[in-house]
Amino acid sequence: MAEEEGPTVELHQRRKLKSSENKESAKEEKIRDTPMPERAPKHVLFQRFAKIFIGCLAAVTSGMMYALYLSAYHERKFWFSNRQELEREITFQGVYELTHNNKTVSLKTINAVQQMSLYPELIASVLYQATGSNEIIEPVYFYIGIVFGLQGIYVTALFVTSWLMSGTWLAGMLTVAWFIINRVDTTRIEYSIPLRENWALPYFACQIAALTGYLKSNLNTYGERFCYLLMSASTYTFMMMWEYSHYLLFLQAISLFLLDSFSLEQSEKVHEVYKIYIFSLFLGYLLQFENSALLVSPLLSLVVALMLAKCLQLNVKKGTFIAKIMKVINFYLVCTLTVTLNIIMKMFVPHKENGHMLKFLEVKFGLNMTKNFTMNWLLCQESLQAPSQDFFLRLTQSSLLPFYVLVLIICFLSMMQVIFRRINGKSLKETITLEDGRIGGRPEIIYHVIHTILLGSLAMVIEGLKYLWTPYVCMLAAFGVCSPELWMTLFKWLRLRTVHPVLLALILSMAVPTIIGLSLWKEFFPRLMTELMELQEFYDPDTVELMTWIKRQAPVAAVFAGSPQLMGAIKLCTGWMVTSLPLYNDDDLLKRNENIYQIYSKRSAEDIYKILTSYKANYLIVEDAICNEVGTMRGCRVKDLLDIANGHVVCEEGDKLTYSKYGRFCHEVKINYSPYVNYFTRVYWNRSYFVYKINTVISFQS
Repeated sequence: MAEEEGPTVELHQRRKLKSSENKESAKEEKIRDTPMPERAPKHVLFQRFAKIFIGCLAAVTSGMMYALYLSAYHERKFWFSNRQELEREITFQGVYELTHNNKTVSLKTINAVQQMSLYPELIASVLYQATGSNEIIEPVYFYIGIVFGLQGIYVTALFVTSWLMSGTWLAGMLTVAWFIINRVDTTRIEYSIPLRENWALPYFACQIAALTGYLKSNLNTYGERFCYLLMSASTYTFMMMWEYSHYLLFLQAISLFLLDSFSLEQSEKVHEVYKIYIFSLFLGYLLQFENSALLVSPLLSLVVALMLAKCLQLNVKKGTFIAKIMKVINFYLVCTLTVTLNIIMKMFVPHKENGHMLKFLEVKFGLNMTKNFTMNWLLCQESLQAPSQDFFLRLTQSSLLPFYVLVLIICFLSMMQVIFRRINGKSLKETITLEDGRIGGRPEIIYHVIHTILLGSLAMVIEGLKYLWTPYVCMLAAFGVCSPELWMTLFKWLRLRTVHPVLLALILSMAVPTIIGLSLWKEFFPRLMTELMELQEFYDPDTVELMTWIKRQAPVAAVFAGSPQLMGAIKLCTGWMVTSLPLYNDDDLLKRNENIYQIYSKRSAEDIYKILTSYKANYLIVEDAICNEVGTMRGCRVKDLLDIANGHVVCEEGDKLTYSKYGRFCHEVKINYSPYVNYFTRVYWNRSYFVYKINTVISFQS
């Protein structure tokens, strides 16, 4: 038997060896056969190089042209020459004087770098001195030049993102065109240059571009490392530039968490991004003077919860019923851990930062009612209202909104189709080709769809957030109409057979953006040229006269009181000390603002005098525009909000009943009769402003 078994075993072994040899030889033949077009690589390499070179040139040119356009438009529209004092102060003042500033707000030493988020100005001052620009250009023009340059980088980053998603630089060109045409809704750079978001959002756009490239499945090792490094640097810089940046990164982290839940291939990459968040948060905490807001931020709680949940995950076979149950448990665990960790952090970390934001959101969504002046004043701000119909009309007229909705619907439905297939355990191809028509299977597309839905939902509630969402709309709409894969996905659903779908998708991805571009050029390009040709001028002689009077007549040690917005302008233009500033991240300053606003309420002269002298104010400025304000929104005038907060007016069925025995202070003080003349002496006035000197010696009688 043993002799009989021997030959059979050998026979089996020979067959195995032969089969393995045949397989190896077949593999070798395939390897030999695969690089058939050996002559083609040079041609293909040249095509790729030309495509990348032209795309990069177009991206950089678009950014530079936009920066030059902003500079030219700004010179013809606005007067900025009188806003240079703050920049000069920041440029030449030492860091210690800024972090221990007692020359801005009376009776208060503030860390101006932290509370005013002056990190961009510090960087600008270093560049100004290091480059020797102080001998060539004035500080203010160097400052705005940097800001305009960053806007050019912003546009370039949006260009690159749409290019990476669609595979063609035509999408980038269309993104830039839509961004500039809809600039009223994409940026506030034209009207408020020093805004923190104008410094921060270009870095966030770079971070999104790097993240888009990082999430791509077909990225090589070198490209992946470059994207990772760029993403790390831009995430940290973005966090340093804007005090609210961690909230925006929190939304991004939620998008990545949902991507991780739906797309299993990119799990490791997503967790690498979480590490970038943690590193940026702690480094930002140390360099931002131990900013407690970063420790109690929802971003840190979410990322830590995600890392803990990953450590607790079990290795279960994918697609099984147990794996689906574990996904649900993991989702619940992350949500529970995030809330728990955030509560614990707030219990042990002393913080006051942004507490008013939660109260504002409660009142905004009808969860609470308040008569508080500050809360109601914030709710009345136009930027915190729901977007108007004009906003959607402008986006529709430029054809942006219709194409965005079309692209979002197709990508979202394709994404849901892929998710349901994965839930049902169906195997999907690792590499997605154009013929597959499955655009929702790409991880970077899933991320962008989720992120734009989150941003759009917030923008539908608060109009000011449209400046975060609308650039996204430009980028996503341009990517979609220029992507053959999106058209192929649509044709797959329509089961198009009359024309070859791949050929038609390629034609439409070129023809549609070309038609859109030509129509935009015909309609909007003449308008842009007209704006650049018109020589406009900033005209506000009353404010100029007021600032001139303060510089020439007011004592150097004088302290001015008035509305926070006017006080900010006085500090910018003259450098004189003020009682309040338009800052909303400090409880003491918020209370000061409310107290100073009492000059427009129905309070006695004695009450107003006590309030002003408690802050060591020497001069009071009454603005006629606030005192005689005719508000478009009912109950949103400053004087109405003050009357409600003070209980001086009760509104019942349209009837207003006053409970104050005093007239409105800003009216009464102008009449110059007792007791107002005993406390205040008018020293200057024009059509818009009335300046009163606060008398020093007054005898109060009960």
